[in-house]
Amino acid sequence: MNTRKKILIADDEQLNLEFFEVMLSKLGFIVEKANDGIDALEKVKRFVPDLILLDNIMPRMSGWELTKTLKKDPKFHDIPVVMISALDDVKDKLEGYELGIEDYITKPFNFSEVLARIQVVLRNRELFAQIAAREKRLSLAETLNGDIGNYLRDFVRGLDEMDGVLAKFPAPGKADHGEILPIFSEAAGKCRSLRKRTAELDARIEKTRAEWKELKKNEIDLKELQGYEHQE
Repeated sequence: MNTRKKILIADDEQLNLEFFEVMLSKLGFIVEKANDGIDALEKVKRFVPDLILLDNIMPRMSGWELTKTLKKDPKFHDIPVVMISALDDVKDKLEGYELGIEDYITKPFNFSEVLARIQVVLRNRELFAQIAAREKRLSLAETLNGDIGNYLRDFVRGLDEMDGVLAKFPAPGKADHGEILPIFSEAAGKCRSLRKRTAELDARIEKTRAEWKELKKNEIDLKELQGYEHQE
């Protein structure tokens, strides 16, 4: 499945905003712009981008501060951040990576390089998402397998108990109503118990199928992921 990716560009230089908006939109991305850190934070909440292209020096809230805020928020900490900066010092780069950014690009930049890095970051994010989804599916399968095993053991135990109940029946012609009724009642109780456990297992299977289907819905084939391209 190849969907258009959303990119938020945060930069206080209008020329940079317009340049990236035009170039990325032509390549099929859905683009949103922010003029400063506070504006970017509000746009993140409404737009929920797949990636943030972020200048580190902005008014009101710097790129560093915005990144720190987002990485502490469980709703947004997984959004990848590509920092664009005029600072080429190793210390600044390390600080960015320690905050949790995915990449650091120094100005002046080449757009082809920026695009290549954006594609790599998005591809890696998709790959990690697919790995997580497959791990979840494996976990669901293992859990269901354990539930089925427990049910089968309960079912066999129930059959053994039923055999014990049936063994209580007196020989033909030697039983009266008062003697047989409690045995029938006990057998009916065993049947109800087995029926309840079967219904519980059936509900568990249906729930797992629904969860499995939801995980499978947005799964990307590995071949498609390796040849990742953005929809025009």
